[in-house]
Amino acid sequence: MESGELVHRPGPSVSSRLADGRGGWRAACFLLAISFLELVGFCGVQSNLIMYLTRHLGMSTAAAAAAVNAWTGTEMVLPLAGAAAADSRLGRYRAVLIAGVLYLLSLGMLTVSSTLRVPEPHAASSPSFAQLAFFYVALYQLAAARGFHRPCAEALGADQFAPSDGEDPSSRASRSSYFNWFHFSISCGYGIATTGLSYVEDNVSWTAGFAACWATMVLYLAVFLLGTPTYRAERPVDGIRLAETVRTWAARVFRRKDAGDTERLLTGEPEDGKGKGLVVKLLPIWVTSLIFAAIVAQVSTLFTKQGSTLDRRLGMGTGLVVPPAALQFFLSVTMIATLPVYDRLFVPLVRRITGHHAGLTTLRRIGAGMATAGAAMVVAALVEARRLRVAREAGLVDEPDAVLPMRLWWMLPQYVLIGVAVVLAEIGLQEFFYDQVPDAFRSVGLALCMSIFGVGNYVSGMLVFATDWATRSKGESWFSDNLNRAHLDYFYWLLAGLAVMEVAVFLHFATRYVYSSKDEL
Repeated sequence: MESGELVHRPGPSVSSRLADGRGGWRAACFLLAISFLELVGFCGVQSNLIMYLTRHLGMSTAAAAAAVNAWTGTEMVLPLAGAAAADSRLGRYRAVLIAGVLYLLSLGMLTVSSTLRVPEPHAASSPSFAQLAFFYVALYQLAAARGFHRPCAEALGADQFAPSDGEDPSSRASRSSYFNWFHFSISCGYGIATTGLSYVEDNVSWTAGFAACWATMVLYLAVFLLGTPTYRAERPVDGIRLAETVRTWAARVFRRKDAGDTERLLTGEPEDGKGKGLVVKLLPIWVTSLIFAAIVAQVSTLFTKQGSTLDRRLGMGTGLVVPPAALQFFLSVTMIATLPVYDRLFVPLVRRITGHHAGLTTLRRIGAGMATAGAAMVVAALVEARRLRVAREAGLVDEPDAVLPMRLWWMLPQYVLIGVAVVLAEIGLQEFFYDQVPDAFRSVGLALCMSIFGVGNYVSGMLVFATDWATRSKGESWFSDNLNRAHLDYFYWLLAGLAVMEVAVFLHFATRYVYSSKDEL
């Protein structure tokens, strides 16, 4: 028996699971800590990647945004493979261990790749094919590491509490609270990465920034191993059983079903001869969340480029300039401030009204987040329209590198609204997909959730590509390298319109969805 791969001992409460000294909040705290460290190291690359591509590698804005969307989509789809491997053979403990090793290897390669080419002042020379190949191998290896880490570390943390069997409301409430505090911890890591590490990358060197990310992952691996005696993890299911279950679910998609079948409750078993339609039940929620994911993708791409043109001085009399990627700190601060209020004040208050252990059902929480994301796009469009007006009034339309006389604080509302939307919808989606799959496939459930954001990034990339092609053929592109002649505001209005349609369709499916647990009704 391997460390961390312990025999499942079902129990009705959290207290019974702590009888052997394993599981519960003590073990979960180690996993919250490594999630914090992982976000610092990973987002030290991800949050500032578009600036690396445009400044260090000399890509155009549209090409860099598409490249970031493609890579981000991949790193959010790969968890499906990592989760399947963990739930079928490896187990979640080993999967997180593999992630740590891959992180060290990929970030070490990125650190080396950043030293292979130093851009000339005021003119970016093109990197060689070999340099680009080395960089992209390292970058996609980083995505593979996250494919193992994200669904498995998060599911392993939730595993420390009693299974979702409806018999122990206190353990269900603790697990729901865990998802909130998981996002609190990663929000703290996100804030440090987008401020501290992005400042180092922009003002010291990319090599120093990537090396700091590597050092963070060394600490990540050490903390994870330190917590090994406290973890309580499920055994992986037999790979043959997993494959048969997947084939069964896939077969249901193509099988005709009567109305009764589509409304049946889910069970934790793969097949009982009557077809429960698990894939059919989850697919509408998955599809109708893609526009929300595409909206969130703008934070690390177009929001960052938009902010790079603003006056980012912290004070009028100081020379300290905030890096463009550091504007994402506003998103992190919003989540850090909102999550404790939501978990400790909002949930207990609403629980008294609804009687639901989490205050709101997961689908209601998701729907509220989607609507908030749409409002964020409206605000972003209005702010961008003002930025363009300031550029015209200041006579700086043809000076793309000039700093506009407009302070960075104008962008604060759109970051705050996206942060609130993430607290509501993204966390709600993670809890929803964790709950609605059989116990043995919790990692796969979370990976399905992450794949929403992966495909959402692909959707964002395709929208950028199609819009750039359509508008460039008629004149100035909405994504012109000179942002003062671009029209990001039009693109934000497009996303806002799509968000309205998404909410309407989501509500249609959500009101007809039947939860697998009576506690969610």
